[in-house]
Amino acid sequence: MHGEDEVGAKVTLAEVAKEAGVSLPTVSKVLNGRSDVSTGTRAKVERLLAAHGYRRRVAGPPRTPLVELVFHELDSVWAVELVKGVENVAKANRATVVLTRSGTRHAPGPEWIEGVLRRRPLGVVLVFSSLPAEVKRRLRSWDIPFVIVDPAGDPDPDVPSVGSANWAGGLAATRHLTDHGHERVAIVTGPEDMLCSRARLDGYRSALTMAGLPFDPRLVRFGDFQVHSGFAHAGDLLDGPEPPTAVFAGSDLQALGVLEAARLRGLRVPEDLSVVGYDDVPPAQWSSPPLTTVHQPLRHMAEEAARMLFRPDVPGGAARRIELATRLVVRQSSGPPGGRAAPARRVPGRAPGARISAGA
Repeated sequence: MHGEDEVGAKVTLAEVAKEAGVSLPTVSKVLNGRSDVSTGTRAKVERLLAAHGYRRRVAGPPRTPLVELVFHELDSVWAVELVKGVENVAKANRATVVLTRSGTRHAPGPEWIEGVLRRRPLGVVLVFSSLPAEVKRRLRSWDIPFVIVDPAGDPDPDVPSVGSANWAGGLAATRHLTDHGHERVAIVTGPEDMLCSRARLDGYRSALTMAGLPFDPRLVRFGDFQVHSGFAHAGDLLDGPEPPTAVFAGSDLQALGVLEAARLRGLRVPEDLSVVGYDDVPPAQWSSPPLTTVHQPLRHMAEEAARMLFRPDVPGGAARRIELATRLVVRQSSGPPGGRAAPARRVPGRAPGARISAGA
């Protein structure tokens, strides 16, 4: 039989078979990843193997020189940046990237795990916010390393992951607008159940506090990071009785929707409405006007995640969490309200005449 752990204790395998109520050949099929075993039987045997301390040896069927990149969607602009990053590192390690679409934004679908065990890639990069415990256990049982590229949430502490500084990005975007003198700044962030959306919103709130401005929940919208979401929410905000003079969009795609909503209402950007996006995907510099945005290093994030697949485990077995910096990229979609010169920023607690530099 192939696939037993390096101790190869046949008596223990027989005991596993007896406990599971199956034959020894069935245990062998599970160990070898054969497909002719029911899902329930496979799960029962896998649990017992884990309880007995079995791990597949690295020797045996050769691994496929593949890095598997798993998305829940492939039709977004930022997905291309992640693909390029993983490809850069895979090529340097003489591996090929295979793309898989599965599941929701939270986790891959249950059917995916069977396929990846059959393919036996060198490692897996997943663009999700979390992984089910059973998926993690089975990947580890088969010694298939995995890393989450996480622009969306906060993975479990036992999962290696690469993310970015979402709170700092939200702070920088909003502070840029308040420093220009905007006092009614709206935000169209991402889905309410995603931690990156919440982190960018927290950064937005912090920037308002730093500028001495009140937080107005009527200026907050939760979207889905897509163009139509920015368009619809911006229309609602701009048609209200007290429209904002600036909008911080939680993605560049949403920002493009905001620009279109402003255009249809005859508003000039940035004279009548300032717009700041998030991600800094390539189309942002070609919008009209070119988009001020927060650069999220998507390609670098993907490269770091792929490199983690080819590195030894961290001493002590702790999962690595890498958080990369974001930065503001100022273009032509933002400026002071009505095109006026930006006033000096006022700090809470200082006298009205007290001024500080914009970089303080």
